[in-house]
Amino acid sequence: MILRLAPYLFGLLALVLWEAAVRLAEVPVYIIPGPTVVAAAFLADPEGLLVSLASTLTVTFVALLVAAILGASMAIAMATSRMAQAAIQPWAVALQVTPLPAIAPLIIIWVGDPFTSLVVCATIVAFFPLFANTATGLASPPPELGDLFRLYGAGRWRTLVLLRLPAALPYFLSGLRISGGLALVGAVVAELVAGSGGFASGLAYRILEASFRLEMPRMFAALMLLALAGITINFGLGAFGRLVLRRWGDA
Repeated sequence: MILRLAPYLFGLLALVLWEAAVRLAEVPVYIIPGPTVVAAAFLADPEGLLVSLASTLTVTFVALLVAAILGASMAIAMATSRMAQAAIQPWAVALQVTPLPAIAPLIIIWVGDPFTSLVVCATIVAFFPLFANTATGLASPPPELGDLFRLYGAGRWRTLVLLRLPAALPYFLSGLRISGGLALVGAVVAELVAGSGGFASGLAYRILEASFRLEMPRMFAALMLLALAGITINFGLGAFGRLVLRRWGDA
């Protein structure tokens, strides 16, 4: 019971210390607002901030879905063909090490549609953990099990479906949990770039707007919503992974 309450107690303690520090040091609100001021800023316009959060989360989950499909598909293609592995792996690594802020403006210009361009940017960030984890999982079965399948006459595709894909499932779910947070980060970065270019969408644009107006409490309220969204996505995908593995084990 105490272990379950520990994160909430730690968060409450951090908020209390934060509030006490800004009050005792008399820090101006336009530099660092206290939690009570941030809460008041949220309550002043909850609908506007929550609608923007919903926009950001829509981009995040669409990008996560696309990244999951592309990552798993390319990993399976690599597992079944050495030619595909030689062709795909270098470009996947190149995509991973390319900084998103450097290419996001180009993607926004090339794609044109704001929502699609945001999804593309977030997908680029979320793609690699799913791809790499799935590829690792597909290669994880012990060689002796592969020899056993070949001994019983199983072909390449039957071995893939009955051995390699089940072995890759925990790795895929682990990558999904990592990519959930990265998709949110990618969506926020893309929204910041799009917001500076005049596209008003998402919670990141609200942060940009508040910073221009020096509305620090509203900016912190948006940041806190993003942090809570990231924590929720991480724990939600973790619970989803455990549920899938439990059902898979029962089956």
